[in-house]
Order: sequence, then structure tokens, then C-alpha cells
Amino acid sequence: MDRQGQIVGYALVLAGAVLFSSKAIFAKLAYAEMPDAVQLVALRMAFSLPVFVAVGLLSLGARHRQGKALPPLRDWSGALLSGLLGYYLAMYFDFAGLLYISAQLERLVLFIYPVYVMVLGTMFFGARLSRTGIAAAGVTFAGLAVVFGSGVTVGGSAVAIGTGLVTISAICFAFYQLFAKKLIAAMGSVLFTTLSMTGASFSGLSHYVIASGGFAFTASHHFIVLAAATGVIATVVPSFLVNAGLARVGPQVTAMISTVSPLATIYLAIVVLGEKFTLADALGTALVIGGIGYYTWDDLRSGTSS
Repeated sequence: MDRQGQIVGYALVLAGAVLFSSKAIFAKLAYAEMPDAVQLVALRMAFSLPVFVAVGLLSLGARHRQGKALPPLRDWSGALLSGLLGYYLAMYFDFAGLLYISAQLERLVLFIYPVYVMVLGTMFFGARLSRTGIAAAGVTFAGLAVVFGSGVTVGGSAVAIGTGLVTISAICFAFYQLFAKKLIAAMGSVLFTTLSMTGASFSGLSHYVIASGGFAFTASHHFIVLAAATGVIATVVPSFLVNAGLARVGPQVTAMISTVSPLATIYLAIVVLGEKFTLADALGTALVIGGIGYYTWDDLRSGTSS
């Protein structure tokens, strides 16, 4: 891929990562009224599902007009299952973890996933580890460890529980990144995104129906508005941006660039939620951004994508 294509991929992933970072802020505001992760996930997907279905139908119509064949059933099933793993399970554990930890720590812990992308890619997908990737991931992980240690000192066992839940989310999302690359190449980023998010939406809604015994939502009007914001601003738009970037630069590059989102989350958490920003937070964030910058610079210099 040429340098211009790489830069476009970086920009798409970066924009998507920043919008995704607003999710924790909306969730924290909603939890201030009602700490119900299952209902928030269901409402988030209820608002995003119609958009994805509409975009999917438009994509299929465009393929028909262009005379392109539909992807095989195996790819359709793979996209739906990727949504179940990469979005629904990752999303549920992430929202559950937010009940215990701050928005800043959640965002940093979630983006431990570049380490899992590289390790799982090597173990199961035939990827090769680069020294640059390992070094950048090590710096990023060191930054996350600094913030986590500070959080445990202040919050105790609740921070450990929340961190564990978000770590599970990160592992699920790492698998999604690895599965998505091949499927996006086969069916295109738009169709893949609509199918994977449709699978995630039905999973989230089914979970709520089973847990509550019906379709009726009990949340307040304000809670529903915040859930809608997580569905559109923090889900629909960034998912298309990130997947389009993923198709251009690959899962490892996407994973590393996306770690810039802690900076956006920290800013929003301080301004909107009134969270504190300590010296440990500053040091950890600096290490994360340093790892991203080094990896991105090296990838641009070499003109290759992982």
C-alpha cells in the first residue's frame, strides 16, 4: 500500500478511536442515575441497529447495481459471529467494568488489547511479531500498569474487579480485530460492519429480554438519551471509521493507533465527570502516547503495514 493510503488509514482509525472514547463518558453519566449495564447495552444496540440495517441494505443495493455477487454464506456467518465476539461480549464486559472503575482507567485497561492482538495473531493467525511492535506494546503496557497500580491503591478490590472485567473485554476485542481483517477484505468494510453490528445488536437485545423477562425498558428519559448517544456517537460512526482504517493498515497498526483514545477520554472525564488526573495518570498516559508515536513513525518510515 502507498504512503497516502497508509495516512488515510491512520486518520480513519484515529477519528474512530476518539469517538469510541466518548462511550465511557456517556455510560458513567447514565450509571449516575441507574447502574444497569445490561439495559444500557441493550438500549445502545437498539438505537444503533436501525442505522446498520439501513446502511447494509444500501450496500447490498449498490452491489446489485454494480453486478457484484453476494459474499458466500460462510462470510455472512463469520461477520455475524465476529459481531457477537468482538462487539457484544467485549461491550458487555466493558460496560460491566465501568460500574467499578473510572472512565480514565477503563479506557487505558481496555487498550491493553494491542498486546493480545500481537500474541494471539502469532499463536493462531500466522502473524509475525516485529521488534518495533513488541517495544511499542511494552511501553504502552508499562503506562497502563502505572495507572492501574495507582487506582488499586485508592480503590482497592473494586478496581481489581473492574479491571478484570475490562481485560476480558480487551481479549474479546483483540480476537475481533484478527477475525475482521480477512472478512473485510472479502466483503468490504461497509457490509462487514453492518453484519457484525447487527449480530451484536440482536445479542444485546436478547440478553436484556432474557434477563428482564420482556421488551419493556424501565430507564428514565435521560438514561435513554445517554444510551442513544452511546449508540450513535460512540458506536455507529466510529465503527465504520475504524473498520475502514483496519482494511487499509491491518490489525496491529489499528490496535496501536487506537490507543490514542485514552487522551480523549481523560480530557472528557476531567471536564465532564470531574475525575481527578494524578501524576501517575500523567506518567501512564505519556508512556501510552509514546508507544503509539514510535510505532506509527516507524511504520510510516518503512512504508509497510503489519
